[in-house]
Amino acid sequence: MGAGVMKGGGGGGRRRRGRRRATQPMAEINVTPFVDVMLVLLIIFMVAAPLLTVGVPVELPKTAAQALPSETEEPLTVSIAADGQVLIQSTEIARDELVARLRAIAAERADDRVYLRADGSVPYEEVAQIMGALNAGGFSSIGLVTDVGGPALNGADR
Repeated sequence: MGAGVMKGGGGGGRRRRGRRRATQPMAEINVTPFVDVMLVLLIIFMVAAPLLTVGVPVELPKTAAQALPSETEEPLTVSIAADGQVLIQSTEIARDELVARLRAIAAERADDRVYLRADGSVPYEEVAQIMGALNAGGFSSIGLVTDVGGPALNGADR
């Protein structure tokens, strides 16, 4: 009737070893939340980027002409609004300062190409005067910007 003694402390050592393994830090990094956040940011920037372009509201005339080939340098755009305002890119310029400003811009640019956007309601005389100012300012290659889909010379609509 004696008490029996178990060797090894009754399995208590096994429990301690199991607990130690469960509390060890995990060595792997979970990148799934990081990828999720990056995809959300990518979508936000893809939606917001087109909204950042600033333009002058000009009702362009429609023609059957094809678009000019793209260029490496950002194109210089001169716009004539319906109320007669003259803008270089999106900055309003007084007509008497236009030639001086264009000469300063032409001195800094490698390309002498400029795009002229004129509202369809602007008289041809004003467009011709601005084209003369562009030529006097050092720009010899002037492209008139229009919308596609207008009537062709043969009378058929495109």
